[in-house]
Amino acid sequence: MQMGTGKMKETSRRRLVIGLAFFLLAWLGLWLRAGWVQVVKGPQYSELARRQHLSAEFERGRRGNILDRNGVVLAKSIPIESVYTRPLEIPDAWQTAQVLAPILDEPVKELARKLRSKKNFVWLARQIDDRAASRIRQKKLPGIHLVPEYARLYPNGHVAGPLIGFVGLDGEGLEGLERSFDGELVGRTAEIVLARDASGRKLYLDAEGREMDIDGRDVRLTIDVQVQAEAESALARAVTQYGATWGGCLVIDVPSGDILAWASYPFFNPNVYRGKSPSRWRNRLALDIIEPGSTLKPFLIAAVLQEGLRRPADPIFCENGRWRLHSNIIRDTHAYGELSVTDVLSFSSNIGSAKLGLELGAERFWNYMNALGFGRPTGLPLSAESRGLIRPSAQWNEIDTASASFGQGVGVTVLQLAQAYLVLAADGQDRRLRLAQTSASPQAEPRQVFSPEVAKAVRAMLVRAVEQGTGKSAQIPGVSVGGKTGTAQKASPEGGYGSGYSSSFAGLVPGDTPRYLVVAVLDEPTKEQYYGGLVAAPVVRDVAIKTLAYYGILPDEVLAAAAAMSLATPVGGPAADGRVMLVSKPLSADTVPDLRGMELRRAVEILARSGRIPQIIGDGSVVAKQLPAAGKPWPALGDDSFTVWLSQARES
Repeated sequence: MQMGTGKMKETSRRRLVIGLAFFLLAWLGLWLRAGWVQVVKGPQYSELARRQHLSAEFERGRRGNILDRNGVVLAKSIPIESVYTRPLEIPDAWQTAQVLAPILDEPVKELARKLRSKKNFVWLARQIDDRAASRIRQKKLPGIHLVPEYARLYPNGHVAGPLIGFVGLDGEGLEGLERSFDGELVGRTAEIVLARDASGRKLYLDAEGREMDIDGRDVRLTIDVQVQAEAESALARAVTQYGATWGGCLVIDVPSGDILAWASYPFFNPNVYRGKSPSRWRNRLALDIIEPGSTLKPFLIAAVLQEGLRRPADPIFCENGRWRLHSNIIRDTHAYGELSVTDVLSFSSNIGSAKLGLELGAERFWNYMNALGFGRPTGLPLSAESRGLIRPSAQWNEIDTASASFGQGVGVTVLQLAQAYLVLAADGQDRRLRLAQTSASPQAEPRQVFSPEVAKAVRAMLVRAVEQGTGKSAQIPGVSVGGKTGTAQKASPEGGYGSGYSSSFAGLVPGDTPRYLVVAVLDEPTKEQYYGGLVAAPVVRDVAIKTLAYYGILPDEVLAAAAAMSLATPVGGPAADGRVMLVSKPLSADTVPDLRGMELRRAVEILARSGRIPQIIGDGSVVAKQLPAAGKPWPALGDDSFTVWLSQARES
């Protein structure tokens, strides 16, 4: 009995040892497994875990904004969606097409054809509205996918349209500044790691996990949208009144060379470029070549004075209005006898100018024109620019030299003409025009084309031309104005000159110490008058008045007197005292419509038709809030207080 009990104890002890051994082996196995996972497979499992909240994808950043000098948005990108299909994922092409057709407003047969494509990827519609995207999302159709993109919006419509240009469906700049600044504006397309922070905000990381910015850079222009709108209003009125084919106007801040307005008419709205003729978006101020006519005479006079050939009071016999040079007859509009050099310019004598040009000589005259910038691009950041047409002086005969002296036989752009007048305004310095406010390295010390004394003397002649000569229509009560008219016959395709004219005026305000330079051109005016002093000078006067008033330079009493004589009532509404005014027909309703829930583009179109430009706040594509509220009276034309707040699309 005792012996049996001993055997049982031995058996129990053996089982305990065996159990303990198994436990220790299992424990050791777990530790070995944990160590193996930690050391050998750890990086792999860590990467798998990271991929649960990180994903690699290709992303294109938002295109940068184009802004005016004060930060007003001229071009911006708004979120929008496009729809595409992967045809191999479509179970029933015809049935899917029937569902999509009313949403996309496309024929069922055409959609079915796309859905049966053998390609792996087919666009169905680009940049659809938010409501259509929401309906497609709700349908949850196999093989139908939405992809986020950006649509380009130009909130101010036609304002500076040909200058700004437009982009294509894929966001690349096609025309204007959108093209020339494409490298800065375009968002980066890169393979990125997409994560979210604690608040759910998307974070874009590079391969090393560093946050990166893939959006394009903003471009800030020297343009002031207020001055721009006033210049466009004045042009619209003048071109319409005189039946011109087009008109252009540049406004320049003389001390800085900043271009404040780059206006042309007929207008071009980059929001609706598709289907338009390229002539509508042609940047004529930089591309179209015109004969400058008498607007070239101040530079001839300056060159003659600079070379010491004549003094302002020296007499020139002007042949009583008719002078034969070899086989050619040069005429003046009046039978002038003896005129001083000053009055040759003030009264715009072609004969006096031709005689002075022959004294100066072809080579010296050509050298001065070249120094002024004629015959070569200005160097502004434009997608395209004409060089002009000035033959080498070695190819000139006496007739060529005489003709060039009063602006015939040479071709310039309006932009080149403004660059040259800036030299006279800047005391003879070759001050360069600016179109964009960039951080580029400062330019070299400007060259002195004319001495300050010569530039001042010529400016005094230009003041006399406005006070007593051909530019009287540019006068502003209480303000000195200097300027020169130009009326040039247009070349005929058959050779020689046709019946059309190019009418121009370049004005300096104030005339003695210029702060602003305004250049206006009307091409082929056909009604009433065609002389530059009658059709272009009033445009310069009206734009100058509004510019001086807007910047607070024109005293109130002078403004009142100027307004009494000015024709500057913008088309479509009363004068706006320097505020933005869109040239458009107002809506007939007396109260503000309800824009809430409306697509931004549609809301902007409605406001533009009423003559207002809204302030836009937010980055969505749907109007969430507006001020003034719906039902309130419209703000006065020119009041810039209309504001809309944006939100992302609403689900419907």
